[in-house]
Amino acid sequence: MSQRLLESGPRNWFADWPIEAGPRHAACVYTVWDHTGGFIYVGMAGRGMSGADIANHRTEGGRPRGLWERLNSHASGRRSGDQFCVYVADRLVLPNLDADQVEAIATGDLTFDSLVRSYIRSNLAFRFCETADGTEALQVEREIQRGPNPFGSPLLNPSS
Repeated sequence: MSQRLLESGPRNWFADWPIEAGPRHAACVYTVWDHTGGFIYVGMAGRGMSGADIANHRTEGGRPRGLWERLNSHASGRRSGDQFCVYVADRLVLPNLDADQVEAIATGDLTFDSLVRSYIRSNLAFRFCETADGTEALQVEREIQRGPNPFGSPLLNPSS
């Protein structure tokens, strides 16, 4: 697994989601970057997936698992069940709301999730690297959070 891909590999914009390049069944580590090149988040997908699980899913097909499933959730902007979307909402969207938007959310004329989705799709991109299994993906994610690494600590989920 090459961490270099997570820093300088192909950049995939959430605006283009869904992408064809991403594997439908895979354990992966991914990094999220803003439009200025700032390192925003590191995540993993495929927790609990073994190499055999991945191979079986690729052979059998079915609904996507791992990276595709995780990034699809992020691209939706829905905060329920998606910690990345909660972080984006709290740290990147909420501080920039004006009084009219807050009022529209309060009255139900606007959903906060739609603003989160719009922010993600307009400003964020991701890079990914496949791992052998979910255990390796989790280990690499934690290593990047702890640092040091060439691209610094992620804004939204540094190691605590």
